[in-house]
Amino acid sequence: MSNLINHTENSDLLSDISLLIEQSKRQIASQANSTLTLLFWQIGKRINDEILLNKRADYAKQIVPTVSTQLEAKYGRNFEEKNLRRMIQFATQFADLSIVVPLARQLSWSHFLVLIPLKNVEAKLFYAQKAIEEVWGKRELRNQISRKAFERQEIANKQLSTSQPELLNVFKDPYLLDFLNLKNLVAW
Repeated sequence: MSNLINHTENSDLLSDISLLIEQSKRQIASQANSTLTLLFWQIGKRINDEILLNKRADYAKQIVPTVSTQLEAKYGRNFEEKNLRRMIQFATQFADLSIVVPLARQLSWSHFLVLIPLKNVEAKLFYAQKAIEEVWGKRELRNQISRKAFERQEIANKQLSTSQPELLNVFKDPYLLDFLNLKNLVAW
C-alpha cells in the first residue's frame, strides 16, 4: 500500500514540476518576444531620428543599406535591409513608446509586421487589442484584417448610434456581425 501512495505522490510531484517548467518556458518565450520587439522599435526609432532625421530623402536610400550590411555581418539576418525598413516603419507608425511597451508584452514581432501596412491608426490599435483579447496568432490576425472586422464594427456602431445608442460597441465580435448580416454593409 505504501508503494502505491509513493507512486501517487511522485506522480503528483512530477505533474506539478512539469507544469512549473512549462509555465517558465512560456514566460521565457514571452519575455524574449517582448524584448526583441522593443529592440526593433528602438533600432527603428534611432535610425529614423538620428540618421535619417525623420526624412525619406535620397540619403535614406544610401544609409539604410549601409547600416544594414554592417549590422547583418555582425548580428545576422534579422538586420537585412528589408527588416531595417520595417523597424523604421514600426517606430514611425507606433511612435508612442507607452503604447508599444504593453502591446509588445503580448504581441510578437510577427503580429506587428501584419499591423504595419494598415493605414488607419485606430484600425491598428483595434486589431492589436483584439489579437491580445482573443489570443490571435498572426494567421488569424491576417484573416480578421482581410475580413475587415474593424470596418464592420465601425459600420455597426454608426448604424446603432443613430437608432440605438445604448448598443454602441456591443457587437464587437466579427462572427456576430456575420450572423446579423452586418458584414456586407461597407459604405466606403
